[in-house]
Amino acid sequence: MKTFYRISQYVFKMYILLLAIFVISCGSQNSNGGLGYKSTSVSYYANKFDGKKTASGETYRHSKMTGAHKSLSFGTRVEILNVENDKSVIITVNDRGTLKPSREFDLSQGAFKKISNLNEGILKVKYRILK
Repeated sequence: MKTFYRISQYVFKMYILLLAIFVISCGSQNSNGGLGYKSTSVSYYANKFDGKKTASGETYRHSKMTGAHKSLSFGTRVEILNVENDKSVIITVNDRGTLKPSREFDLSQGAFKKISNLNEGILKVKYRILK
């Protein structure tokens, strides 16, 4: 009976260890392509668009955390992560664009400033759709 008890304790401990390893490996996220992230590049809106209507009907404002995407539904929230400095911003899609095939998003200047400075122009980023 004691041998059975020791074996069952050993099996239980191994089960917990394997479960912990599984949970940690599934939940890890990093800027090098972590869970749910896709790579792309982004740019920001020019000054001339401030105050103009977006495709969703909202008025574009530089200070808001918004962006344009070709096909995501308006209101979709997306986390954008700058791969150079690990800074991130959450934007809400409220417009259509970008016109460049190599870019997935155009960000408002306010959102772009959260992850870089405007001198950069174009950033390599990772993104993931939140909802």
